[in-house]
Amino acid sequence: MKASVEHIREKFAFTERRACCLLLVPVSSYRYKPRQHDDGLRERLVALAREKPRFGYRRLHVLLERDGEVVNHKRVHRIYCEAGLALRRKKRKHCVRVSSPLGVYTAANQEWALDFVHDVVASGRSIRVLNVVDAYTRESLAIEVDTSFAGLRVTRVLDEIIDERGLPQAIRRDNGPELTSRHFLAWALDHKIDLAHIQPGKPTQNAYVESFNSKLREECLRISWFQNLFEARRIISNWRRDYNECRPHSSLNYLTPAEFAAKNSRGKDADSVSLKNDTTVFHFPTVTAAAS
Repeated sequence: MKASVEHIREKFAFTERRACCLLLVPVSSYRYKPRQHDDGLRERLVALAREKPRFGYRRLHVLLERDGEVVNHKRVHRIYCEAGLALRRKKRKHCVRVSSPLGVYTAANQEWALDFVHDVVASGRSIRVLNVVDAYTRESLAIEVDTSFAGLRVTRVLDEIIDERGLPQAIRRDNGPELTSRHFLAWALDHKIDLAHIQPGKPTQNAYVESFNSKLREECLRISWFQNLFEARRIISNWRRDYNECRPHSSLNYLTPAEFAAKNSRGKDADSVSLKNDTTVFHFPTVTAAAS
């Protein structure tokens, strides 16, 4: 602002007070002359920056205070920037993945959904829960509990499911390191399984397994106290059995996932079953009674 006042005074021959009034600059601010000089602090800061080239202004401020220099951190930051000492930080490169929308499923094994849930045991140790859900029958195909997972462990769980019920056409998952590793991608390529990605920060694009995760949290994790990992495996395994065989599912017309899967595999539905699949409703026709 001082430069602007001086420019107006030189161009239009205004007085100091008139120029300050036009620019709404207090005359006292225009006349103020700093009592402190930054030359000594600048030299000391530059010297420290040369000794510690990867230190930011906050760490350099701490070093100045250790040497007995009493200075405000904001002043250090101003001189730090004026001296051109600011570090250039590399922006992280993220892999841009194109998401695929949720499909309209008409049979089991068309798409499986994977995701992880976190919890802790009594000792405070974190545990991770791998959930695998069939997008059509809503069955819980597997719930694996452990302290950590690698890509090899995930594919081993999927291989066990495949041995029992066959290959899926696609697998929907997020961008976690276990599900984007070279081993997992090579495994999917060998088995000719399509991988459906979701965008980072968009869990609703994997809605079926997220809905299952919320049920697992509300009905099992939040009401259970796990003494150790083995007890967590036992309790969660019992809940999975209850979910598949006993718990009525509102999206399956209050059938259990096991009942719905059994009726779908037989292809003979005694009742009209409506499968709520987002915006689409599937109707299974009833068997007409024999004419009397």
